[in-house]
Amino acid sequence: MSLSTHRAPVREFWSRRKQPPPSPPQTFSIVRPQEVSPQLPASSIPSHVAPPPYYMSGEPGPSPESPEVKTPEAIAGMRTACSLARQILSEASQLARPGVRTQEIDEAVTRLAFEAGAYPSPLNYRGFPKSVCTSVNNVVCHGIPDSRALEDGDIINIDITVFISGHHGDCSETYLVTEHEEEERHAGARRLLEVARGALHVGIDQCGPGRLFSGIGGAIQKFVNSEGFKVIPAFTGHGIGSYFHGPPDIYPCRNSYPGRMLPGMTFTIEPGVSEGSPNILVLEDKWTAVSPDHSRSAQFEHTVLVTETGVEILTQTN
Repeated sequence: MSLSTHRAPVREFWSRRKQPPPSPPQTFSIVRPQEVSPQLPASSIPSHVAPPPYYMSGEPGPSPESPEVKTPEAIAGMRTACSLARQILSEASQLARPGVRTQEIDEAVTRLAFEAGAYPSPLNYRGFPKSVCTSVNNVVCHGIPDSRALEDGDIINIDITVFISGHHGDCSETYLVTEHEEEERHAGARRLLEVARGALHVGIDQCGPGRLFSGIGGAIQKFVNSEGFKVIPAFTGHGIGSYFHGPPDIYPCRNSYPGRMLPGMTFTIEPGVSEGSPNILVLEDKWTAVSPDHSRSAQFEHTVLVTETGVEILTQTN
């Protein structure tokens, strides 16, 4: 989850075009924010849940200045957090069906986290008002759960991060919302999801001890472009541990980010893939990022651990 601030100004990506590109033919609903319920107060956190330091103020505090090599104890904590994040994502994905409000997904994620003794990391992180990001159709990322009900033909990214054992675990997937998946009108959505999932695994394939961080984005962009889609450069993967976001920045595009991977480093890879414009606009709520041409995008995310011999996906489905 890239809930940290954008790694480059929005205007940089928008200014590359004087006019927005023409909108593609619409086979899905354009999503606009609806009613958002009140934020869960800190007093509602169960006594058995140990929240992160920012749960009251919203300010995350300092993170490491350089990519962190974790101790065996910290890696064990990461395994616990990442396993739970995957479990909750798998359960939340069952709600990606027509008629379910994204607010209901948020309520389910909150309940599942608390029942497991975990804190839903997005809640009040830099003021984010909910426990999960739900990004539908033309919403690129950081969608705030609200009163809108999912419709047949929607695609939704559900982005889960939980804090437990003193560490954050982070993963996301994009799902097709339908009871008729094989319908021809869903072919475009299925293809977008296929390429976005492939982009994630192309990135993971670039990981291992001594490998360049910058190599991840270069490989992802080459793959995505070859499939006829575009990467969204405004958001990056990130280092993660006892802190939610820190170095390294894992760009989904060609870049010159410095440094090499070392065993014990953990970070997320989360490329966003667009079927239209790679640019974004951030709405007045200061969180919801949308495509300027109403095109859809999809995103898949894993937290990975660099090992002595390669890479381990900590948020892999068991």
